Amino acid sequence: MAPASERVPRHVIPLGAADALDAALVGPKAATLARLARAGLPVPDARCLSAGAYHVQLAAAGTTAAAARVAGADGLEARRLALGVKLGFLQAPLAPAVADALGDLAAWVVTPPATQVAVRSSALREDAPGASFAGQFDTFLGVTGEGDLVTAVRACWASLWAARALRYMEAHDVDPAGTAMAVLVQRMVAARAAGGALSRTADGAVLLTGTWGLGSAVAQGEVVPDRWVLARDATLESVEPGRKDRRVALEPDGGARPEAVEPSLVETPCLLPDEAVGLTRLVLEAERVVGEPVEVEWARDERGFQILQARPLQVASGFDVDEVWLRHPALRGQPAGVGWGTGPACVVVHEHDLEHVKLGDVLVTQVAGPALTAVLSRVAGVVAELGGSTSHLAALARERGIPAVLGVGGATR
Repeated sequence: MAPASERVPRHVIPLGAADALDAALVGPKAATLARLARAGLPVPDARCLSAGAYHVQLAAAGTTAAAARVAGADGLEARRLALGVKLGFLQAPLAPAVADALGDLAAWVVTPPATQVAVRSSALREDAPGASFAGQFDTFLGVTGEGDLVTAVRACWASLWAARALRYMEAHDVDPAGTAMAVLVQRMVAARAAGGALSRTADGAVLLTGTWGLGSAVAQGEVVPDRWVLARDATLESVEPGRKDRRVALEPDGGARPEAVEPSLVETPCLLPDEAVGLTRLVLEAERVVGEPVEVEWARDERGFQILQARPLQVASGFDVDEVWLRHPALRGQPAGVGWGTGPACVVVHEHDLEHVKLGDVLVTQVAGPALTAVLSRVAGVVAELGGSTSHLAALARERGIPAVLGVGGATR
């Protein structure tokens, strides 16, 4: 074990500690949750592995110089340098101080009653205006034990240097060497239902989406979630049942697995009306604490609702997408952006089909997953058979001002 003098600065920060409010230490994702927890909102217990641990490990791997050269390198050289940095995080021996910190974290993880955690990336440049980084970095659910914890943390660090994240940073003029990756280790919520929420839509309403089981199916655009629209006073205005034929469930011994949903529940809303009202009040309180509109990820277990994540929401003005869509009722879906767009339809069935997407095309696909971010900069719009208004792709479409409609059954046929 490293001497006490080498364990300063402290790399493990409880979510309730004052240091957890410092986004420069723990990243905006964790810092915002710390603010919500201090305000009394229901947030799972968590620990933060500081950005300082990332820098210590970067140096221990001997890749600090390579990281600094990536942004100025071209093509193949940039990819070679980035791969070296990524492999350093995945494979290099842990620095003694970092190993000690991860040992402290592991001791907390295995402490009952909850011994499964979510390991979430919390980069210092996440959740910035115009650059949310939604879905660009890795999250691991149902992590148990020190070995799996270390593997997940290494993967979170490395995800800052993955090709998808580097493309995103290049598009937003972010130097990857100028940021760092903190890691949020959060008690798992054994969710009966989960999803997302927007505290303010373009027309001033509150929007909730949800599905059975864990919320990753909503974030990754793998189901068509239920959708609730409520007024600012939490009056329920509309409910649209989704098509939730699968859910993600926790494995008892760790990890998460997809499983089929009972036929009777596929189009049954996962929240009762009074539950939707209660969740809306929590979302509006989160908006008040943060001081601006927020996008929230939520989960509900036997204890009630828990806020898993909250980030600033950029509210665009423009056409009411619902009204525009209703003028063309052949296909219906959930709006994921504001405005309208036209162009040739390019149907993408497999990921390798993305190379055929041309500037000005309307991308038509089945799953609204993170792979589509590679072509968002050149499309006039997105239509997907699965997904909803609070998926990661929806957040990126709003960020870029790209009109998108998700959950459109039969769109690729």
